[in-house]
Amino acid sequence: MIQKIVDKTGLTSKITRKELDRFVINNKSNKLTLDLGCSNSPYSQYFSNRVGFDISKGKGVDVVGDAHNLPFEDEKFDNILCTEVLEHLHTPQKAIAEMKRVLKKDGKLILTTRFLFPLHDIPHDYYRYTKYGLRNLFKDWNIVELREEVNTIKTIAVLLQRIGYQSKLRGGKVTKVFLFLLAKLVAKLSFFVVKEYGDIGKTKKESDIMASGYYLVAKK
Repeated sequence: MIQKIVDKTGLTSKITRKELDRFVINNKSNKLTLDLGCSNSPYSQYFSNRVGFDISKGKGVDVVGDAHNLPFEDEKFDNILCTEVLEHLHTPQKAIAEMKRVLKKDGKLILTTRFLFPLHDIPHDYYRYTKYGLRNLFKDWNIVELREEVNTIKTIAVLLQRIGYQSKLRGGKVTKVFLFLLAKLVAKLSFFVVKEYGDIGKTKKESDIMASGYYLVAKK
């Protein structure tokens, strides 16, 4: 019965999934694209001319290797798609330099990464990034777009949902359904936040002081 409730309400879908899908689709391309850290290649349909690259073999993986030492010649690709990978790279500056090297002049990097998010894919989960950290990492790039995945309140909902996904809870499925319903409710409460600040003294106005992650588009 509990499983039917979960399926009927769509609680098994992640709050951020539609946002991530929309971002990738908005940047789809038929130009030569390096799908970096492609795993099971969930976005291959939007990049018809792609090379799937990952650290291990899998569906849609054409080349196995390390993102810190890409086995491609300079200025080979028109695009690089790098979703949910940056936080798993132990030396991000080196990997970013490699991305830049293999991109053509004016080539585009389409990247997503985590900020406020639980540990995942351990033990290879190394970093979290603020938008200021990303601006610093990509200071030598032309940043076309850098935005939050979801706002502050929805980020709280995402965290509640991830507890349900990644924890064994007292009360079992009943508790999990309650947590998922609570996450859906919280996600609708963003209107309560009128202004946000980047300091506790409320002297520096800021938008979305909490975000589950960031979406970046940058050109070489």
